[in-house]
Amino acid sequence: MPILDSHTIEFFSRSPEQTRRIGMRLGGEIKAGDVICLQGDLGAGKTTFVQGLAQGWGSQDPVSSPTFMIVNLYRRANGGQFFHLDAYRLESVPEAEELDLDAMLAEGALIIEWPERLGDLIPKERMWINLDHIQEEQRQMRFNANGSRYDGLLESIRQSVFGGS
Repeated sequence: MPILDSHTIEFFSRSPEQTRRIGMRLGGEIKAGDVICLQGDLGAGKTTFVQGLAQGWGSQDPVSSPTFMIVNLYRRANGGQFFHLDAYRLESVPEAEELDLDAMLAEGALIIEWPERLGDLIPKERMWINLDHIQEEQRQMRFNANGSRYDGLLESIRQSVFGGS
C-alpha cells in the first residue's frame, strides 16, 4: 500500500466484493455534513463502492445508480440519511446550483459521483476518491483527504483495512 503523502492512500481492489467491503468500512464512519466525492469512468466501480458505503452506514434502502434521478436518498433506522448524487447528466454548474448541496449537507452526508462536473460548488473540505479500472475485476482506489475531518476518516480507513500504521 503506497502512502503517497499524509493525506492520500492508494490500494488495489481485486473484486467487486473487496470494493464493497472498503466502502463498508468508510460507510461505518461517515456522518451528516460529510462530503465524499467519487471520480472514475463508467464501470470503474463507483456504484459498487456506494453499495458498500450504504451498507456500512446502515442504510435500509437498496442502492442503485442515481444516473436518471440525479439524487437518491438513503435512510437508516435512527433517522439518519445520506444523499447520493450523480452529476453525470448535469449540463452546467448553474443547473447543479439548483440542487442546493448546502441543504443536503445540513440533513445528511453527501456522496457525489462525477464531482468534477460541479466545479466550485463542492466544499473544499472533503474526501476525494479516484477509482480506476485496471483489469476485468481489479480497481485502483486513491483516497485523498482535504481537511482534518477527512484526515481522520483516512486514518480510520487505513487502520481498518491495513491494521497498524
